[in-house]
Amino acid sequence: MPSHIAIIMDGNGRWAQERGKPRLYGHRVGAEVAKTIVLAASDMGAKYLTLFAFSTENWKRPPAEIQGIFRVLEEFFLREVKLLEGYGIQVRIIGEKSGLPGSVQSVVERSEELTRSGRKMAVNIALNYGGKWDIIQSVRSIARDVQSGRVRPDDITEKMVSSRLSTSGQPDPDLLIRTGGERRISNFLLWQSAYSEMYVTPVLWPDFTPDHLKEAIREYRSRHRRFGGDGV
Repeated sequence: MPSHIAIIMDGNGRWAQERGKPRLYGHRVGAEVAKTIVLAASDMGAKYLTLFAFSTENWKRPPAEIQGIFRVLEEFFLREVKLLEGYGIQVRIIGEKSGLPGSVQSVVERSEELTRSGRKMAVNIALNYGGKWDIIQSVRSIARDVQSGRVRPDDITEKMVSSRLSTSGQPDPDLLIRTGGERRISNFLLWQSAYSEMYVTPVLWPDFTPDHLKEAIREYRSRHRRFGGDGV
């Protein structure tokens, strides 16, 4: 079983438009699917799950859609946080939280606090997140320590950079799933996914089920991870 699964949840808008519905309808259905997949991944034995909910590039979308996405997110956390707490699932928000609307910040901080003691699985929700931002904020943190004399430039290692990323203390993703058929990582966990096994499915996120997750895991198990070695 992969310890850490990361998912780019793509296809909500397309799914809704194919059904003659507004894009926001797809985001609402997608939020329900996210809850189902979180619980399924926990039952399957995953210890960490990272979901790409809103990227730094998503600000380019129409303002009405952005406001609707944030409204869906607020409603999701208000409605489901007790369920996640009961399942022993810890919620962690990764991304530049200061750039989120104030009401969203309040709701996600409350969710983090209420689920802090969860030990069955940790769920990272990537909000206002970008892999480039993540690396830059890690480098800036190290640069401040170099400037103050606490760190020497020669002491900087991959481990140090990793320790200051938003996923600090967690293993890198073993399996990176992208729904919707696109074959790119879209600025998601750039550092952390260097050796993640990728699984791309044409299934749009609102149609993604626990059975699809099981299929991705079966595919992952069939691969031989070499991490740059010769595979012997």
